[in-house]
Amino acid sequence: MGEPANARAVPVPPDVGDTDALARLIAALGPGRARYIGGWVRDTLLGLAPQDLDVATTLPPQAARAAAEAARLQVWTSTSGLAHGTIGVVVGGRTVEVTTLRRDVATNGRHAEVAFTDDWREDAARRDFTINALSADPASGAVHDHFGGLPDLARGHVRFIGDPERRIAEDHLRVLRFFRFHARFGGDAPDAEGYAACVARARDLMALSRERIAGELLKLLAVADPLNAVRAMLAGGILTPVLPEIVSADRLAALLASEREAGIAPDGLRRLAALLPAGAEIPVRIASRLRLSKANQLRLITDAAPVGEQDAVASAYLHGVPATVDRLLLGGRPSDARRLAGSEPPRFPLRGGMLIARGLAPGPQVAATLKRIEARWMGSGFPDDAALEAIVSEELACQARETR
Repeated sequence: MGEPANARAVPVPPDVGDTDALARLIAALGPGRARYIGGWVRDTLLGLAPQDLDVATTLPPQAARAAAEAARLQVWTSTSGLAHGTIGVVVGGRTVEVTTLRRDVATNGRHAEVAFTDDWREDAARRDFTINALSADPASGAVHDHFGGLPDLARGHVRFIGDPERRIAEDHLRVLRFFRFHARFGGDAPDAEGYAACVARARDLMALSRERIAGELLKLLAVADPLNAVRAMLAGGILTPVLPEIVSADRLAALLASEREAGIAPDGLRRLAALLPAGAEIPVRIASRLRLSKANQLRLITDAAPVGEQDAVASAYLHGVPATVDRLLLGGRPSDARRLAGSEPPRFPLRGGMLIARGLAPGPQVAATLKRIEARWMGSGFPDDAALEAIVSEELACQARETR
């Protein structure tokens, strides 16, 4: 099964940008010593633009770096990258990761200790799913398939390489990756053996950092339609060990319908908000537990709050257009979300110096007066210059009376 499948040739993706630089890289690594690998092969065979450009090589990492530099290519390295056999080579403005073939020496569910090898099948065997273990010869485009990835890819079947429970024990994150890849490439029902293994090993997720869980979960939710995968996860109790609050995908289903009607692109964080049950404290708790960035914590908390029929513009002013679009979609208002998307929120035109220029004495009263004016401006529906001028005049007159 490892012989090349010439009927499924892999061309260079059109968005590489600098095919000459790529050719120099492959030539520098040496004939028969490099192949396109993983997602590059999988996505190209499906007619998709690959998100990652990865090359595998039989050269040791230091030799691969020397070869790329000799070919006048920009190379970046890190200590951890070299230890795991990876260098980065800039090609057409994108980074191609060049990784020496590896085999696992020891794994603990979170990290792997690796040794380098020159055996292509041994390297493929350490990958998670059959569709991710494909490699292609750069010269001919011929695909090498050691574990039945091509037929799995053709029928939309995501399958672990070897024993699923053992593969999950090697890296617990594969539980979530299984469902992400099923959501992206699979059919209605996940692979039965892989699904049973994920259900059996769901508690392994508790050993992972919350940042890794959050990153993989948001990627899963950002695929075009994650609904079947999420429902399968909930039915199997996959999320219970780390996110027991999530028990239903009904709001997610409604959100997906709103996104489609509004023509608005998928977003993992918005969809996470749809999975959270009602309750003001729950988004705060989840955001903290997943250790989201401060910006994403604020957005998740904001998304969870409903927006009233008349409050969309005010929400856009206070929280920004993207967060308000989220809230409208989550509230089942796709037409309002479509109208707001791409627009600019109102801009408050006054500054404290403008009030001082009109006679208001410098001091704390400047900020207080400005805040009252802004509140009245918002409450009046963000009126034009004439109406705003009337509010300013009234507030300045009131302030003058109070200081006499």
